[in-house]
Amino acid sequence: MELISGLSFQTLFDVSPDAMLLSDESGLIVLANPAALTLFRYTKEDMCKLKVEALMPVRHREYHKHYRKAYIHKPEARSMSNGRALIALRSDGQELTLDISLTPLKTNEQLCTLAIFYPTDRRRVAEEAYRASEERLKLATKAADLAIFDFDSNRNVLHWDEDMRLLWGAESTDSISNKRFSTVIHPEDRKARQSALDNAIDPKGNGEYNSEYRVINPSDGSEQWVSAVGRMHFEDGHATRLVGVARNITRQKVFEDKLRKQRNENEILFKEQVAAQTISAIAHEINQPLTAISAYSEVALRAMKVGGIYPDNLKRALEGCVHQAQRAGNSLHELLSFLNKSNLVREVFDLNRTVKEALTIAKDDGYGGFYPELQLEKKMPNVIGNKTQVQKVIVNLIRNAVEAMQGIGIDDSKVMITVQTHKSINLAHLLVKDNGPGLDVETQKHIFEPFFTTKPTGIGMGLSISRALIEANGGELWFEPNATKGATFHFTLPFAT
Repeated sequence: MELISGLSFQTLFDVSPDAMLLSDESGLIVLANPAALTLFRYTKEDMCKLKVEALMPVRHREYHKHYRKAYIHKPEARSMSNGRALIALRSDGQELTLDISLTPLKTNEQLCTLAIFYPTDRRRVAEEAYRASEERLKLATKAADLAIFDFDSNRNVLHWDEDMRLLWGAESTDSISNKRFSTVIHPEDRKARQSALDNAIDPKGNGEYNSEYRVINPSDGSEQWVSAVGRMHFEDGHATRLVGVARNITRQKVFEDKLRKQRNENEILFKEQVAAQTISAIAHEINQPLTAISAYSEVALRAMKVGGIYPDNLKRALEGCVHQAQRAGNSLHELLSFLNKSNLVREVFDLNRTVKEALTIAKDDGYGGFYPELQLEKKMPNVIGNKTQVQKVIVNLIRNAVEAMQGIGIDDSKVMITVQTHKSINLAHLLVKDNGPGLDVETQKHIFEPFFTTKPTGIGMGLSISRALIEANGGELWFEPNATKGATFHFTLPFAT
């Protein structure tokens, strides 16, 4: 404090990096700091012989005298420019564009005016660059049909532009509370959107925000799909602002829905054709053994009804039944093996990317309404196998998880997919975990058995085929019961190197 109290006005005046002049009531310059002398190209002796009007072009001097007199009658700290460019005159006749602020100072019953000069060239260049950048941003967002939003997580308030308000069908206000904002989101999508926001706010995450949801226009009740992406900003580990863009994807969703329905219809037709051919082949293969079994059984029954004892005939009839039954079973197994036989085309692929593609396929197939939580190991080495088969397995596990959660009406449905390196065996390790009801002990014993199902309309082949596909690709598929709720499925795959 002693050091500060020892500083004089003259000391602070001289060390200021801004150009400063002190003038009396008559406009005579009584003091100028080194920065002002450098700016106007005067010596201290010459500067202090001038009136302030000498520092401006002749065309402005007469007007400034009236302005100075008015200021003396009503002195106050203010800017002279008020958004206008002011022109000053250097000693060599060079004109300067400046911003000038005035501060009245009273000393010994005399009023002095402190003038501070700020070169505006740099500021104006920055302002023009900012305006140009803002204009480019507006043009880019307009061309891409994007709306901009800025969520203040401290105040729980959302700031949005006009395009965003139009998308929401909301009143013309610059900001809105997050609670009010959420009321126009479709009730079925609010949980997923909130989960995406919570994930972005979590300081342990990467701050990325990505969500798709439906918006119900309050004015006409129309429904639109919105895709929003953004990034959360943090200060000292605390989430502060989420800045992002939103886009109307209603047309895209309608188109995807049509494609999904067509794909489902084609898939159903294909399955029906495969089923018809399979049934026909099975019927053909086991028809003869069943006919023989029937004939042998009739012989045995007839012998028993007559009452005569023909042990050799009875024995032969029963042996025939056993033989033909075994023949039917072998034929059935051989047929199924033939139908499941396919050439395994191996390729090197990115498992993380395949997971994202599988999520898109599952959602396109109508298995949406949940929040996917991805924990993907960065720089994961590529794996080797049949990408299409592995993708089908991931889609099947996601579908099972979604159906399990929807079956008991869970609101905050979440599917966590983790991809990591299983270091002990040097394999890629993927797990799919849901927060559904889980599986009871008896069900766990049979889930990989063919034709075992807990679904009303299922045929019980999904997990059996999935395990066979993973094993064919050099990995393993298994189930792990969760300690609390839900179910977790794991599988491994070999790395390409």
